[in-house]
This record gives sequence, C-alpha cells and structure tokens, in this order.
Amino acid sequence: MVDVRTLPISESSQEIAITLDDLAREGARRMIAAALRAEADDYVARFEEELDEDGHRLVVRNGRARERKVTVGSGTVPVRAPRVNDKRTDEETGERQRFSSKILPAYARRSPKVTEVLPILYLRGLSTGDFRPALEDLLGEDASGLSPSTISRLCKEWEAHHERFSKRHLGFSRYAYLFVDGVHVSVRLGEDDKLCLLVVIGVREDGEKELLTVEDGYRESSDSWAGVFRDMKRRGLNCPKLVVGDGALGAWAALRDVFPEAGEQRCWVHKTANVLDCLPKRLQPRAKELLHEIVEAPTRGDAKRELETFREEFGAKYPKALAKLDKDWKQLTAFYDFPAEHWRHLRTTNPIESSFATVKLRTRVTKGAGSKAAALAMAYKLLITAQERWRRFNGHELIADVLDGATFKDGVKVTDDEATTQDEKVAA
Repeated sequence: MVDVRTLPISESSQEIAITLDDLAREGARRMIAAALRAEADDYVARFEEELDEDGHRLVVRNGRARERKVTVGSGTVPVRAPRVNDKRTDEETGERQRFSSKILPAYARRSPKVTEVLPILYLRGLSTGDFRPALEDLLGEDASGLSPSTISRLCKEWEAHHERFSKRHLGFSRYAYLFVDGVHVSVRLGEDDKLCLLVVIGVREDGEKELLTVEDGYRESSDSWAGVFRDMKRRGLNCPKLVVGDGALGAWAALRDVFPEAGEQRCWVHKTANVLDCLPKRLQPRAKELLHEIVEAPTRGDAKRELETFREEFGAKYPKALAKLDKDWKQLTAFYDFPAEHWRHLRTTNPIESSFATVKLRTRVTKGAGSKAAALAMAYKLLITAQERWRRFNGHELIADVLDGATFKDGVKVTDDEATTQDEKVAA
C-alpha cells in the first residue's frame, strides 16, 4: 500500500492550488460586482416615479466609479462600484441627496471581517512588522491595512474605546454575582515596569457574563479596589448578592466598605493551591483528593465532615495547611446559600483566570505594552473578545430569584413556610 504522505507534490497539484485561489478571488469579484449592481438598481427603482419639471427622472445610474482594490476574506480583488446620480434635495434642509452603498461604503478598502481579524491577530501575538509577510500570500500583495501604522492606529482607537467603556452607565442591568481578580502585566515604563489590572466581571439577570471594569491599581490594594467599586456604584451598579475572588486580594476590605451587604466567596482553585503548598509533594495527590471531596460535597454539613477527615490526616503534622481552610471556611462555603445549578460557576474565578492567560501571552510577546494606557486598552480588547466565548450560567432562570432575595439552603430554594419555621426556631 502506498503511503500518500511520502508522495512528492507535483507541478499539476501546485497549478491546481493556484487556480483554486484565483477562482476564489474571481468568484468574490463577480459576486461583489453583482451585489453592487443590484443595490444600485434597487435604489434607482425605488425613486423611478420622482421626476423633474421636464419629466426626467431625478435618480438615474451614472456609469461606474474608478477601480479600487478591496481586501476580502478570499484575497484582494479589483472593484468598480456603480455610481448613481441623485438630484433630489431634502425638503427641510435643502441638502442634496446622495446614494451611499451599504455593501461597499465610500473609501472602504477592507471588508469588516478582515478589519476584525487584524486586531485579533495582533492581540494573539503577531507583531506589527509581521502582518504583511504573514498575510500577503493569503490576501494578495495588494492587500490593504497590513502596515505597522495601521495596527498602531487601531491601538489608539482601543484606548478611546476603553475610555468610553469606563464611563458607561451600569444601571441598565441587575447583576447577581461579581467575579473580581487582578493581574500584573509588563509595561515599558522604566523602573515602574509592572501594571496591576483590576478586572470585574458581572453576571446579569439573564445569566450572561459581562465585563464591567478593567482598571489599573497599585498592587491590588484596598484603596485601589475601593476606587473601582465606588466608581461602579456611582455609575449605577446594584449591590451584588455574592462576590467571588482570591483570598489574597485587597478587594474584600473595600467591598465591605462600599457594598457591605454583598456576600463573599473565596476561589477554591486559589485556596487549593495555597493549601498544597504547605504539604510535601508526596502527600499532595491525597490532599488534593480530599480537598476535591470537600468542594464537591452536596451540603454544607457534608463539606464540614470532609474537612474533619482532612484534619485527621494532616492536621497534626501540617497545621498551616488546616489554618488556611479554617481561616476562610465561611467564605469558602458561601456558595451553599445559592442555587445548586450555580455552584460550579461560583467556586472559582475561572472566567477571569482563563481570559487573563491571553493577556499575559500578548504582553510576553510584546515585551511590554509601552504605556499604562496601551496595556489597559490591550487588556480591555482581549477581554471583550473573550467575552463572546464566556459560558452562560447554568440555571440562569434562578438568577432572578437570587436578585429578589429568595433564600436557598444547600442549593435548594426554601419556601415561605420553611423560611418561617426556620425563623421561629432561631427566635426560640
């Protein structure tokens, strides 16, 4: 049997590949031309009954514009857009009406999809100088928008987008949960070459996660986080029911000051890593197994019993490991007071952690973003891009109950009668 992987690529195969590329570009050119003609014809037809004093149409075709090269997904193709002579005037302003193509706007040189992919490639690690050699074979030598200056201009636009993002009103949605975290990225600023990004993600009533804030802070301090929380509150953010984050953050003191009624949930991924660091490597697999049993326990009582099992095995010789669990036990088990469908989301800050991996990758590639504004803009753009892939909350229909103050015990909603009985027991 012949192994096709060892066969040489023939000249005919290369010719076929070249022909396919040419066919794709020619097909794109013809389809664009046909679509532009149809668009212009439709515009003229809509106003065919509008005539001037001599009975001539006010809207007619007027040849074609100069050829321009447009970069689309299949390459760069020459296009001559049809022109329309529109002699109508606006009755109120007296301004001359103009035909403007929705398919190929004036001065457009790239399709929206190509425009979108350029910043994504840059954010994923492609340097500005590598765009043209990397994409010329795919999009053609005449592809527009591949110069370093184009990408630099996009970066400036991101800074403006981030500034508008940071000022937008947050009162249009209710947020049940917040995920908070910080990350240090490199910037080329001399001695102060580290920037701490403070990020907040909210969970709306419909269960969708939404990026709320990307700001710079000083070493994740309480003062920096207090400024972030106060700013969001001033812009209309409601008091969240639960905030999820790493126990080492300075956010918690700030949260108690700005949103004192919000619950606190510590991230189990961070806590597990902290506990394992206190144990010898030979014991870590067993400890990790027991920690998994704790976090996956079906009730708070079961989790407590699993904690005692962990204490029996490791408490005597490794008290520091147990101290890390005992210290934050209330905050580690806060998720039991919320719907069981939400638990897998609430036990970790993974939405931020996984998105930050992309930010760190990009800043390593660029050896720093160059300025705080550029680093913030880059992180913002990366996180906004990642937001499209964030999973919707399981049991999203229960978020409205959480926001309305419903009581949950071990993940199950407590009825009014059960709540009354519990209140009577507490009073007794």
